[in-house]
Amino acid sequence: MRFPPFNPYIAVIIGVIAVSTSAIFVKMAPNAPAGIIAFYRLFFATVIMLPFILFKYRDELKVVSRRDWMLASISGVFLALHFILWFESLQYTSVASSVVLVTLQPIFAFIGTYLFFGERFSIAAIISMLITIVGSIIIGWGDFHISGLALLGDVLALLGAVAITVYFLLGQRLRRSLSLMTYTFIVYGISSIILLLYNLVMRYDFIHHPPDYWFIFLALAIVPTFFGHSLFNWALKWLSTSTISMAIVFEPIGATFLAYFILDEKVTYSQWLGGTIVIFGLFLFVVSTTRKGKITITKQ
Repeated sequence: MRFPPFNPYIAVIIGVIAVSTSAIFVKMAPNAPAGIIAFYRLFFATVIMLPFILFKYRDELKVVSRRDWMLASISGVFLALHFILWFESLQYTSVASSVVLVTLQPIFAFIGTYLFFGERFSIAAIISMLITIVGSIIIGWGDFHISGLALLGDVLALLGAVAITVYFLLGQRLRRSLSLMTYTFIVYGISSIILLLYNLVMRYDFIHHPPDYWFIFLALAIVPTFFGHSLFNWALKWLSTSTISMAIVFEPIGATFLAYFILDEKVTYSQWLGGTIVIFGLFLFVVSTTRKGKITITKQ
């Protein structure tokens, strides 16, 4: 294998910082509906990818089977649902709570593989899951004392984690026959159509947004998507999945720090305590499951 053009660990660090900005950008557009933010993030990402698809992956796109199109459509629905739920959660609760809870996706992924593929839980995985549950309860209990809406935001974030889990489980099946670029383009495109229909039904305004909101929509499509997800996928050529997975566990820390310095968002004692416990539990979970190669990388 040839040497990488630059240190892949640097790419991972940049990727973690990039995905940590996602919640910050959403918070910076407080008057835009979650469905609109999600639509423009995926729509702009699809448009940016279009020239690469037309010139390099056009032939592969032509031979995608009907079954793969069906699975990709379902995957796109759940990706759209994930963004609606997660972005909506940020309207009610803090960046710290929302990002920590939505990062529980690896736990739900492991449960999904247990239910649908017969994977077995190790003792270490069970203990780590119990730890994350305790941390989640502490966050929810603290947010409930802040307001009922904050607790609603926590619930939406957890549902968003479930939705992204289904998306990734379907993606594991589709990636056996499709390249990453083709798969991503199809799913992003379908998800954009779903979000377009959703916003039309909800009668949300597509056009009349402040000028800075358009930069935020574009930044969401570029920074966490390409400088985050794409760098992770690039680094996988030289680094193990477990290394990438462990790095992504620290996304909530990056998002919390960015929220503190950029949004002046304070972190409560329960969020610090619960978040620390959840991250510790996730770290143990990733360590225990990657030894068996059963972890799915979280990509927001």
